[in-house]
Amino acid sequence: MKAVFRFLSLLVVFSVLVSGSVALWGYFTLQAVLSQPVRIEQPETLDVPPGTTPARLFGSLEQRGWIERGAWVRRYWQWRMPGSILQIGEYALEPDLQVRDLLGMLQRGEVLQRSVTLVEGWNFRQFRAALARAERLEQTLPAELTAQQVMAELGLGDVHPEGQFFPDTYLYTLNMSDRDILLRAYQRMQTVLAEAWEQRADNLPISTPYEALILASIIEKETGVPYERGEIAGVFARRLRIGMRLQTDPTVIYGMGEDYNGRIRRADLRRPTPYNTYVINGLPPTPIAMPGREALVAAVNPEPGTSLYFVARGDGSHVFSDTLQQHNRAVRKYQIEQRAANYRSSPPPALSQQETAP
Repeated sequence: MKAVFRFLSLLVVFSVLVSGSVALWGYFTLQAVLSQPVRIEQPETLDVPPGTTPARLFGSLEQRGWIERGAWVRRYWQWRMPGSILQIGEYALEPDLQVRDLLGMLQRGEVLQRSVTLVEGWNFRQFRAALARAERLEQTLPAELTAQQVMAELGLGDVHPEGQFFPDTYLYTLNMSDRDILLRAYQRMQTVLAEAWEQRADNLPISTPYEALILASIIEKETGVPYERGEIAGVFARRLRIGMRLQTDPTVIYGMGEDYNGRIRRADLRRPTPYNTYVINGLPPTPIAMPGREALVAAVNPEPGTSLYFVARGDGSHVFSDTLQQHNRAVRKYQIEQRAANYRSSPPPALSQQETAP
């Protein structure tokens, strides 16, 4: 009986030693697995698309030769990181990364964010072109769609697209699309426009937020230096108030569409289009570009003054004048002495006093 008891005791001790040895071996093996480097020789990106499971992800990494013992990594994720969600996206990996670092990135969802910049003063066509060039941004709005078809695809009905999207730098991640960016830009413009309209000055010559958007788009296109936005807005506000035509070149250019080749001729100034403010009274029917916040604020808070004219100096700034005679002298100086600028602003010197009268 004692012999049996001694045998059982030895068996228990042996089992404990074996279990401890196995546990110790497992611990050190796991530490080796977690501390192994991700085997890449240069920066790489790891895609985790929707529907990816830990087993599929770590198995794929093992097949690519980036890690060893993918099953151990999967078990560690399941047992030691319970409740962790494998967040989809694109992850930037560096050559000195260890597996434990990779697991931390996946757990925290440190996905790579790319960016696309939509510039103030661009039109809708330029916005779409920038989105089409954006790296790894999913393209869901084919180039052959018209502007109105794009608006319909976005669920925005028959709204004219120009001016409706806020220019800014937008961040995006894997599996986001051009549609996502445009909808964010649309919502942002509606918010910024509403905020600007709430802060508008009294006695404006415009009566709706949409008119403010139209005017802001013209100010954006005419402004070469930011500090002049308010003064340019003041010129346009005074012209609208007294019934004087805006006579601004960017509206002519927009109305010319694809016929514009970099120059405005006398015939272009006289050719009727819905946007030619040398021909029409008041504002054009829609915005001509995407204005930024500062242009929107300037449109509803024009600076006081007496000037009715301005001409570009050629360095981005303008000379402002109260009378047509003063303006024509400034135009002659800057168009003759700096002809390379090839730019005019309301109105050109070639038009007579009668032609520029309200």
